[in-house]
Amino acid sequence: MDEITPSPAPDEPTPRRDRSTRSAALWATLIAVPVTVAVAGFTFAKLSPEEPAATPSASATAVRPQSTTPVEMPAPPLAERPATVCRALMSQLPASVRDLQQRPVTAGAEQNAAYGDPALTVACGGTPRLELCPSPAPGASTDQPADGCISATGHVWRVNGVCWYTVEQADGAVLTAVDREVPVRVRLPKTYEQPLKWVTSISDTIVATVPSAETAPSGCTA
Repeated sequence: MDEITPSPAPDEPTPRRDRSTRSAALWATLIAVPVTVAVAGFTFAKLSPEEPAATPSASATAVRPQSTTPVEMPAPPLAERPATVCRALMSQLPASVRDLQQRPVTAGAEQNAAYGDPALTVACGGTPRLELCPSPAPGASTDQPADGCISATGHVWRVNGVCWYTVEQADGAVLTAVDREVPVRVRLPKTYEQPLKWVTSISDTIVATVPSAETAPSGCTA
């Protein structure tokens, strides 16, 4: 048997939405749409990757531009013992001294090294070791010791375990390690101020590779 659904009574009124209800709904829609857009924008901003930080400016320790051409250095012949010590020293020297990168040398890479432009140079062996000067005669001045020696009370400075004797020259400074079995000499152009600050890493390598001398100026004692 077919099921018959009774139709609404003719006099039953068709339901109508109240005008005030429709107006309220319209206002709710108008308010909800901007809020939804704002929330979506905020959420997208939070999920988006942050803007990259500004590129840092170069620091004072950044590597400075320099020439890579070999630095001209002499390579006098060395006896067997100094040659062995110098090879050990050169093989362990750092790749850079502060912001100066190591450069090739024209001769004697087993006893010479150079850094930066203008070049700071390190020479091992090559020159006689600075010995203590003989005691001066009574009343004689000790301010200017004889060439090739330093006085027992000469001005020397210890840097990381190495005793350096410094001679200022017109174009720079020469620092000689005077408490080592084999002499090590560092030459710095005048461009590089405060010479002792440039030999800290070199001193560390000298301590590790060059034996101490039997005698040294009194100022070199620990």
